[in-house]
Amino acid sequence: MNSRKKTSVLFILLTVFAFQAPAQTSGTANQEKSDTVVFPQWAKDLRRWGIILFGSFPFTMLTVTFATDMHRWKNANGLDFSSEGRQYAPWPLKSAGAVAMENSEIRRTILLAAGLSAAVAVTDMIIVQAKRNKARKKAEALPVGTTIINRTPRPGEPAVQESAVEESAAEEPVVHESEEQQPEQEERGP
Repeated sequence: MNSRKKTSVLFILLTVFAFQAPAQTSGTANQEKSDTVVFPQWAKDLRRWGIILFGSFPFTMLTVTFATDMHRWKNANGLDFSSEGRQYAPWPLKSAGAVAMENSEIRRTILLAAGLSAAVAVTDMIIVQAKRNKARKKAEALPVGTTIINRTPRPGEPAVQESAVEESAAEEPVVHESEEQQPEQEERGP
């Protein structure tokens, strides 16, 4: 065997054995909670921005490629539907022997898709910041000494949607029946 085949066989054997190894698991859920690191808000925002940027790229690439093909088709022959005219058409309408994009068109398409993805990510970041500022201003507008309660579900329980009635009730003090003053009953003798 030549050395390339030996290396390939060795690599395949090592990967097969690596996939057979059992995964390490932690003992309890409390250990998992205590092992988590608290990241600053700017790091969480940057991570969200990156996820949205790269997550939206395939969709923006598809959209920009379709738009580029439509532009090429219109400039080449005015959206002709004959078999020769559909050589520049976008994917679902392309005929056999379609004309491929040039390198400059491919670069422009990728750059436009990346720019559009960045615009989507920046727009999301602006929306999140606006919501965060609105919630902060609402909390700052509360009277001094007001307790702010953040309700989160226990692990494994579904989140409960709060209705507008519950939100308005949370702003007003709640009086329970046991706290209401009940008229005192007179004792009657025999």
